[in-house]
Amino acid sequence: MEWVVERAVGPYSGEADGPVWDGEALLFSLVTESRIMRYHPEAGRVVEYRKYTNNTRGLALDREGRLFGCQGSARRVGRFNVDGTLSMLADRLDGRLHNQPYDLAIDRTGRIWFSDPEPPVRMMEPPVDHASVLRLDHVGGGAWILKRMTLDTKFPMAIAFSKDERSLYLADNPRGEQKLSELRVYPLQSDDTLGQSSVLHSWDGFAVRGMCVSSRGNIVACLDGGKDGESAAILVISDTGVILEQFPFGRNQPTNCAFGDSGLKTLYITSADGCLYKVRNFTL
Repeated sequence: MEWVVERAVGPYSGEADGPVWDGEALLFSLVTESRIMRYHPEAGRVVEYRKYTNNTRGLALDREGRLFGCQGSARRVGRFNVDGTLSMLADRLDGRLHNQPYDLAIDRTGRIWFSDPEPPVRMMEPPVDHASVLRLDHVGGGAWILKRMTLDTKFPMAIAFSKDERSLYLADNPRGEQKLSELRVYPLQSDDTLGQSSVLHSWDGFAVRGMCVSSRGNIVACLDGGKDGESAAILVISDTGVILEQFPFGRNQPTNCAFGDSGLKTLYITSADGCLYKVRNFTL
């Protein structure tokens, strides 16, 4: 396909992340500014949807249209209610505060799966001794329970479901180690666990920071630019790991992506330079 990338809004200060389409407009987070914005494509305008978000990064909507986000500085996943309140979900695993949620995906039953890498700075309460995919299960009323779902991850970041929700895609990007960053796929087992992972693709010196799945079932991945920042790209990867297309993104550093607009045919991309970009008529 021919890539025509347009800047929709921005730049803002710091990173943008977490795009999600709510049926009428696109919500995205300004991580450093602790704000969530709402972009109306038909009017070409953006309004502030929520502020004081505790450096929220990833965003996702459940089937009832409720908005959830990874609150980095609060070290929890929260629900942003329409009345302006925040519902705090379970944040302790075996009695200990988990790490720092990065990205999340919600399945059709409303369970929230999120990556939980180690915080980049020392915090008052030490993190748990592993960096895993965790899952929040609603158990009635306002109660949630937290479960650990992976045992083999080092620094999980981007997360998404396959189109049929039979597989979980995850980008594991080890830090400070001479190991490759891997895009993995985990089968969802009948016993409510994840099966043995397979590596779809790997990179030396690069990391997948965010991703989504197209209507054709392909993975659209935001690859950072490595140490020099020059090699950032948007990749389209098949469910078997074949790179179908690669579009250079330069120093803009794509952070995450989602589909929106009529028919969900526009690819929206957030970036480290505080912008929201879009590619119309995405066909892959």
